[in-house]
Amino acid sequence: MAGPVTLAGLGPGDRRAVPLGVLEALRQSPRVILRTGVHPVVPWLVEQGIKFTTCDRFYEEERTFEGVYRRVAGAVFEAAREGPVVYAVPGHPLVAETASRYILEGAEPAGIEVDILPAPSFIDAVLAALRLDPVTGIQLIDGLSIEEQRPIIHTGNIVMQVHDRLTAAKVKIRLMAFYPDDQPVKVVRAAGVPGEERVAEVRLYEVDRLPWIDHLTSLYIPPAAAPPRDYPLASLVGIMATLRGEHGCPWDREQTHASLKRYLLEETYEVLEAIEAGDMHSLCEELGDLLLQIVFHARIAEEKGSFDLADVLRGIIAKMIRRHPHVFGEERAENAPEVLRRWEKIKEGEKENGGLLGGLPRALPALVRAERVQQRVAQVGFDWPDCHGAFAKLVEEVEELRAALAGADTARVAAELGDLLFAAVNVARLVGVEAEGALRQTVDRFTRRFAFVEEKLKKRGRRLGEVPLEEMDLLWEEAKKGEKT
Repeated sequence: MAGPVTLAGLGPGDRRAVPLGVLEALRQSPRVILRTGVHPVVPWLVEQGIKFTTCDRFYEEERTFEGVYRRVAGAVFEAAREGPVVYAVPGHPLVAETASRYILEGAEPAGIEVDILPAPSFIDAVLAALRLDPVTGIQLIDGLSIEEQRPIIHTGNIVMQVHDRLTAAKVKIRLMAFYPDDQPVKVVRAAGVPGEERVAEVRLYEVDRLPWIDHLTSLYIPPAAAPPRDYPLASLVGIMATLRGEHGCPWDREQTHASLKRYLLEETYEVLEAIEAGDMHSLCEELGDLLLQIVFHARIAEEKGSFDLADVLRGIIAKMIRRHPHVFGEERAENAPEVLRRWEKIKEGEKENGGLLGGLPRALPALVRAERVQQRVAQVGFDWPDCHGAFAKLVEEVEELRAALAGADTARVAAELGDLLFAAVNVARLVGVEAEGALRQTVDRFTRRFAFVEEKLKKRGRRLGEVPLEEMDLLWEEAKKGEKT
């Protein structure tokens, strides 16, 4: 039997903080793996005669931290095949240790027993260095994924893994979206390491100017004394008022709600494209373009005396509070499906008429509208129990389309094609796939492959329309094979 694996903590950096049980395990284990040898207690471990290997080479060989942590977990499992192994990390083995999580997730399927030997974490050392009581409220933020997290302004925030000045700069820029540039913050290096611990209070904009930031650095932002800074929406409203004003832009002044419909739709799809590409820079820009369209429509309505942007904001704020009684009221919701059921029930109560399917815009893309219709009727039990029944229906619709094609009845063919597409959306929904997104990806794939065929033919001096289908098919298969390698 493989293993067992012991996950052990080495503490924040002071050898006195290494628990006796951890030291004992390190001495007795035939195999010891350290996540990194770059830790203040490691030279002391050498003095104790403890033999070990480190995973530091993975940091050079892999392009992402995700890749590093996967490699580390793999190395631990490989060592465990030979017998007991201790995997030791800085701090606590379960605090900000992704590789430990991967080991825990993979151990049970592999039949490997895991033991955990805790130690003080860097959090304990930072709290001690700053004389903080976590009961007063502390949120932890990973500096390496700062774009995916946001601080809680009214409580203290500790940003960990501020590994270098580049990371510090990214952290600073992200935090400036929530705090004033001159927000006081405390930078802590080597917390808990005798003779090396350093604490400096600086302004937020100065964080990345400190020359001594390294892998032992964390950042503490105290509860904000003032509310978060305002978003400059009023400036955009003012710009639009100027553009629509007497001495503004002739094009902007001519626009109406109807003439702007195409731009609203285009900007929406450009936002979707940025999301699917995972391009955060483009997403930021495209969201701005979409917001401009909203402000544009609100300005036109204000000029007609219908409503203004303040009315739009007040309306959506009231609606969000009303539709989240489990957050802003006394009700409780245990999971996302329950939230959705309550959301639809509240929406139904807000409508005067229209029934269950009322309120779904006919202008929605057909696949999206089909999915929304199916989702709503499913909430009242009008649904397949699983995807198998829906798939059987899909096959049935294929046969009905085949019969319609044989009859050459155009109207019937169109109806059966619609039924087939509707059934396909049902299958997609029941297996957790967004039909609209799946079709977009397929169209993108087709476009890439056909561009490959076109380029190959061009290099051969051939032209589209003059090449037999068989030759294009061969190039098509070559494009598909290239995507898999």
